[in-house]
Amino acid sequence: MTILTYPFKNLPTASKWALRFSIRPLSCSSQLRAAPAVQTKTKKTLAKPNIRNVVVVDGVRTPFLLSGTSYKDLMPHDLARAALTGLLHRTSVPKEVVDYIIFGTVIQEVKTSNVAREAALGAGFSDKTPAHTVTMACISANQAMTTGVGLIASGQCDVIVAGGVELMSDVPIRHSRKMRKLMLDLNKAKSMGQRLSLISKFRFNFLAPELPAVSEFSTSETMGHSADRLAAAFAVSRLEQDEYALRSHSLAKKAQDEGLLSDVVPFKVPGKDTVTKDNGIRPSSLEQMAKLKPAFIKPYGTVTAANSSFLGQILANFKAMDSDWFAENYMGRKTKVGLPPLEKFNNWGGSLSLGHPFGATGCRLVMAAANRLRKEGGQYGLVAACAAGGQGHAMIVEAYPK
Repeated sequence: MTILTYPFKNLPTASKWALRFSIRPLSCSSQLRAAPAVQTKTKKTLAKPNIRNVVVVDGVRTPFLLSGTSYKDLMPHDLARAALTGLLHRTSVPKEVVDYIIFGTVIQEVKTSNVAREAALGAGFSDKTPAHTVTMACISANQAMTTGVGLIASGQCDVIVAGGVELMSDVPIRHSRKMRKLMLDLNKAKSMGQRLSLISKFRFNFLAPELPAVSEFSTSETMGHSADRLAAAFAVSRLEQDEYALRSHSLAKKAQDEGLLSDVVPFKVPGKDTVTKDNGIRPSSLEQMAKLKPAFIKPYGTVTAANSSFLGQILANFKAMDSDWFAENYMGRKTKVGLPPLEKFNNWGGSLSLGHPFGATGCRLVMAAANRLRKEGGQYGLVAACAAGGQGHAMIVEAYPK
């Protein structure tokens, strides 16, 4: 996904994103140096005097698909390139005015470790336009965006494209460490005797591959186990999780049917059909969901294939925010934050239903907030996400004053 941002004069991309709260024509670089934002007299604004407003111009994404489906024969840079191309087509921003491109990703393809650069070149950007890739677990795209905002705010850049990409259909699977060491040593051997000596050390268990695990290196805990542990710690029931999951999928399906997911751009998969929408949205019923067995902690866990995202969990966070004890012991507050109003929360679905490609989700979140503000006439949107290693990211986005 990719997003375009500039300071009213700034652009980033993610999955991709472009900052665009107010719609302004972007046909030449002089227009990217527009006048400072006009302060509204009736509403409080986050804009500050003498500080550039960094504006989201627009953002697009390819449809989020389940792994092993239509994208299974592609590489990550194919999807990132498609997002970049879609963004350029939608905004009509000339490639030449883009100062920098930043992408987030998590499980890197070794051949295209700087996927931002490969995607940019594939999309026709100049080799003089720098591009780099960041990784910060599930908030990688968030970091790409905030890095772009920082470059613009500091005056180093005017137009940034920030994005994120993840391809779970072809994750790197390595030889075992023993096998890798043996092959490297064989490559360095200078004589037949040295090679035969090394080959004699080979054992069949060397062939056991190292499969990637969606777990933290420091704790070896997977996201599913973490969700089950937190559900138990905060007394989140199986029914609460099923009800929330049903809400997410139902709202996502409604938003999809009503054409509200306007950041999605069609993607023609080479040799296959054109993909036009997310394929993980699966409304069900509480009765059907109740039949599923625990997916992680068996037989007593409460996280199932139906009430978790393609990976992740939010209800424990709600319980924590509504706890005075948690606020005092973990947040340095005397009183709880309180629950966010659910009627404002993920009204077009969330990662649980739309999908969570690690490196791209951050941009989807920002564009969902931006598009909802435009649609609903709101002023502020709050975006938040957690990440492996006990990290997190939050961002307030404001509709550009008309």
